[in-house]
Amino acid sequence: SQARSLTRLFVPLILTGQTAKRNLGSGAAVQPSRARTKPITVHFPKEVRDQLKILAVKQGTTLQALVGESFNMLFAKYGNPEIAPTERTTTVHR
Repeated sequence: SQARSLTRLFVPLILTGQTAKRNLGSGAAVQPSRARTKPITVHFPKEVRDQLKILAVKQGTTLQALVGESFNMLFAKYGNPEIAPTERTTTVHR
């Protein structure tokens, strides 16, 4: 029934405390902070990830912010606009 379908959609969100919206087409939860973004997946040795996490803690920031900063440095090196959001800039400027 329709009520059962709605329960399957919203109960997991309530139980996990998420305030995300469900994408009814795919059933995947979409967090507001991830709207209009796409994942970028890369693979490096565990030591690289560990060092990044340690650096983030020492700098009082997040991995997301460090990666955004590094992307912007790379973009600048090659003469491209620095468009990656960081903690200080949460919107993309074009």
